[in-house]
Amino acid sequence: MGNEAKRVQIAAIPILILLIVTLIYAVLFTSWKQEFSNWKGISRSNKVNSNSFGDPVEVSVRRLVRGENRIQLDKTGFACHSDIHSELCVTNKPVRIDSKTSNLKVYIPSFESQLNRTVKPYARQEDATALKYVSSVQILNGDSNLPACQFTHDSPVVIFSSGGFAGNLFHEFNEIIIPLFITSHHFKSHLQFFITDYQPWWVIKYKRYLLKLSNNEIINSAEDKGVHCFQGAVVGLKFHDNLAINSTDIPVGYSMYDFKKFLAKAYNLKNINVPKSGKPVLMLISRQQSRTFLNEEELVVMMKELGFGVVMSTPNKTSNLENFSQIVNSCSVIVGIHGAGLTNEMFLPSGAVLVQVVPLRLQWASTNYYGMPSGKMGIKYLEYQIEPEESSLYEQYGKKHPVITDPTSIEKKGYYPFRAVYVDGQNVKLNLSRFRKTLVKALELLGESTPLN
Repeated sequence: MGNEAKRVQIAAIPILILLIVTLIYAVLFTSWKQEFSNWKGISRSNKVNSNSFGDPVEVSVRRLVRGENRIQLDKTGFACHSDIHSELCVTNKPVRIDSKTSNLKVYIPSFESQLNRTVKPYARQEDATALKYVSSVQILNGDSNLPACQFTHDSPVVIFSSGGFAGNLFHEFNEIIIPLFITSHHFKSHLQFFITDYQPWWVIKYKRYLLKLSNNEIINSAEDKGVHCFQGAVVGLKFHDNLAINSTDIPVGYSMYDFKKFLAKAYNLKNINVPKSGKPVLMLISRQQSRTFLNEEELVVMMKELGFGVVMSTPNKTSNLENFSQIVNSCSVIVGIHGAGLTNEMFLPSGAVLVQVVPLRLQWASTNYYGMPSGKMGIKYLEYQIEPEESSLYEQYGKKHPVITDPTSIEKKGYYPFRAVYVDGQNVKLNLSRFRKTLVKALELLGESTPLN
């Protein structure tokens, strides 16, 4: 019996030794791993498994580049894509962002050669005027002089500017809101926004949209002075086209239909399709400064005679986007002179009609900024090009003045002289009999609308 007990004790010794060695290894490995993680700016104690939110950071970041840029990203962990409209730099490595300096600095720990790159994170790179209101972000690639982490985050970061032409609805959607969807939607909300040129009113205006794209609080680079550490980074936003998303372009697979669907969820819009019963509601974009309807009251009377319920869009109504988007979504038609207010077509239900009144010499901008994009949003489009007699310029300058007879001579003087006359200096007095035909066509198009499933 004693010999049997002794044999059991001897047999247990190797198992006990193995357990002790395993425990020692685990402690040492965890300690080393923690130190390595802290060097890279990631706190293992609060890191969240990316798979529980969506694709791993490496996969999501990789979708934002292709070709040589993707090869570069796979090789070094860092790559940039540039085109005429946008500049986008991405990394799948842990980064440190220092907001204590006047311009944001992004440090990418790396044993590759040093890289110093400056990016203005705004999707209108071709416009020097817009970029005057966009702060630069400096990207530093190297393993020396890294600032210590003060705040660690378990997600990647997207850095963009709310400067540029923010304050104009068209430019807000064209250069920030839609590019933000293109750049970040495939992260499935597992990311954090770091905003430069932070404007509180802009963040409040689009708060519902931003919170739908990201699960995390927004960081204000102007007030949040410190060093933030993230799992990866995207600096800048990807741009496809004016108020448009190309499904074959980076990151591939999204369309304007997807964007409008996302927007509807963010703002809790109820009407997917234009209502088939009841009186059609028409929203008239009432401008106050330039390109105004000089016979607006008579126009409203005619619209009501045709059977429309008329809602006026004025600046005091549009300031609260959450409420105003609901009003737009209840409409079947938007009518307006070329201008930023037509961007509200984003909130129209599918099958609705956009009627754009085109002033003299604004044909190209009208077609490219609102006409062409509308079809991809599921919106039917009608265009009313005014005659010279319907423009205030006709009475102001006379029918024989070059402004009327030779607009090209005005264009040759440069953009600002052209803008002063045709964009900022022109109003419209519609020929109501002529315009009535366009409204009748809008009613016909509403009757032909096919609901989306």
